[in-house]
Amino acid sequence: MTPTYPKWVPSHMDGVWKTTMEMFNKRKDVEWYEIGVFDEKWQPVNFVTTYRLFNMPHLSRVKFDVYIATPDVAIAEYICSKSKLREIREQKTMVASRVCSRFK
Repeated sequence: MTPTYPKWVPSHMDGVWKTTMEMFNKRKDVEWYEIGVFDEKWQPVNFVTTYRLFNMPHLSRVKFDVYIATPDVAIAEYICSKSKLREIREQKTMVASRVCSRFK
């Protein structure tokens, strides 16, 4: 997920800030990713984006905007993507991953 250190910028709406992120899927075994915003203690922070779950086939890219209210800008510490695994009975082991960027 890029950028590694995103920054909030004012959006076109009063009292709302945004950042633009880009993801690239290198994993063949994962097609769905969930987006989350967290504070320094890993508690969820309210945010809005077009989709919280993205369908990303192998080797695809997606660019998306994340919006947050002005009072939450100061507490938002991380924006993360979490791989969402499907249950496949033939596969014995699967690894879910969380990749995070940290706000400056």
